Amino acid sequence: MESSPSKTKYIFVTGGVTSSLGKGILAASLAKLLQARGYRVTIQKFDPYINVDPGTLNPYEHGECFVTEDGAETDLDLGHYERFLNVRTSQANNVTTGRIYSTVIQKERRGDYLGKTVQVVPHITDEIKSRFVKLAESGDYDIIITEIGGTVGDIESLPYVEAIRQFKWELGAYDCLVVHLTLIPYLKTSEELKTKPTQHSVKVLLESGVQPDILVCRTEYPLNKAIRRKLALFCNVKINAVIEAIDAQTIYDVPLHMLKENLDKVVLAKLKLATKNEPQLHDWKAFLQKLKNPITEVSIGLVGKYTELPDAYKSIIESLKHAGAHNECKVNIDLISSEFITDENVGEKLRDLDGLLVAPGFGARGIEGKIAAIRYAREQKLPFLGICLGMQCAVIEFSRNVLGLSDAHSTEIDPDTKNPVIYLMEGQREVTHKGGTMRLGAYPCELKRGSKVQGIYGGHSILERHRHRFEFNNRYRKDMEKAGLKAVGINPDLDLVEIVELEGHPFYIASQFHPEYSSTVLTPHPLFVHFVQAANLFKQIIDR
Repeated sequence: MESSPSKTKYIFVTGGVTSSLGKGILAASLAKLLQARGYRVTIQKFDPYINVDPGTLNPYEHGECFVTEDGAETDLDLGHYERFLNVRTSQANNVTTGRIYSTVIQKERRGDYLGKTVQVVPHITDEIKSRFVKLAESGDYDIIITEIGGTVGDIESLPYVEAIRQFKWELGAYDCLVVHLTLIPYLKTSEELKTKPTQHSVKVLLESGVQPDILVCRTEYPLNKAIRRKLALFCNVKINAVIEAIDAQTIYDVPLHMLKENLDKVVLAKLKLATKNEPQLHDWKAFLQKLKNPITEVSIGLVGKYTELPDAYKSIIESLKHAGAHNECKVNIDLISSEFITDENVGEKLRDLDGLLVAPGFGARGIEGKIAAIRYAREQKLPFLGICLGMQCAVIEFSRNVLGLSDAHSTEIDPDTKNPVIYLMEGQREVTHKGGTMRLGAYPCELKRGSKVQGIYGGHSILERHRHRFEFNNRYRKDMEKAGLKAVGINPDLDLVEIVELEGHPFYIASQFHPEYSSTVLTPHPLFVHFVQAANLFKQIIDR
């Protein structure tokens, strides 16, 4: 097929009936298939909340806050985009209503609208449309997929749906399409799949002037031909554009399910793009083969304060899966609330683990439980990986129990401690606003020659992503190193300690940065890979 005149094609992914259907996974899966056919693809997420970014949101509200290399605090779906596509995202890949309105208000204050009354249409919708195409201006892409957060019919989503209507009309039929993800619920009492909720969801879109081009239907049971025909008839789509999205064993199965349903072929046909080669998914299939057919098995304890909501640690959990598949090892993840760990019960709670990961977080809640867990890992030679606050807790624990500084603490928790082994960074002391003001994004780190982490990375210079305000206090570095806790990764610009490791321990590594943000399906992060290896070895040595 011949390509239409427009250089970049646009795909919008909307959701109906209910939230949490998996628009991010669908968008990432479609992008993966198009990428595997040789197209240059990227994905962006538009969130309808008023927050400028999710950086100030409690993880219980919105799950993990994902950080890009350029320092943007973004929606967790950007983590899925990076993990599936193995490409980096940026500030431009995540836009919120808060950012849209903030920009429009700033323009109005400058007088950019020349005295016009500023309204949702056209000013807000024009700003939304300008963000649709911003990625095309900054990168050379064949296709841009835009996921619209929320559910159609929500008040918050209306400006985005209107912007899509205008954008689709302006570009034309072959340069823009809408994929609508919806739910086909199963009624157990009548043993039926019901299409009515989807029909109503499409009707809401149509009332806003948007006709979906493709329906992707989440379902527990296969859609038969009669159901597909009914959906096509009442939703004004072709029958081959009714796509079944049956519940998958793992999110990494979804691209292959969509391939089987010919989603990528239907999309390319509607955009008048050539199908090119068949999708090159050999590495993806090899990953799934290892993920589903492990040779060994380990139990990793993930100690944190938001354990009731696994999405709060989404990137860590997925990084452990990537590392497990790389090692042909099944990683069983035990989410353990640090609030309920004490010096008295820590042995009972952690005794069946093969590895311990102490997660990031903020605030005092659960901090003593994290410290107790780290002490157990240090003394029992249990493989340990600490991330961000996990590293800070490791420093506090070592200072208290090895250096004998019983009141050692972080000034985040105890501003009056006489031994502030963790303290507020110099550049953070005058900061008053919370949003987007932490040390964010990728920073260089030089690894100490001969250290364990230098061997793990296989090099001396690394670049890793950060999200923190508090830092290792160099005043205590010499004493800690003399006692065995070595600073083996240093930021060369500010002399900040980025990684520590413990002498004489099989695997005791903690980083101030977040390695989980960089792990992908095809390039699992080396710290996680070696952590799982260490847990596997520990299990073989320990006779339980």
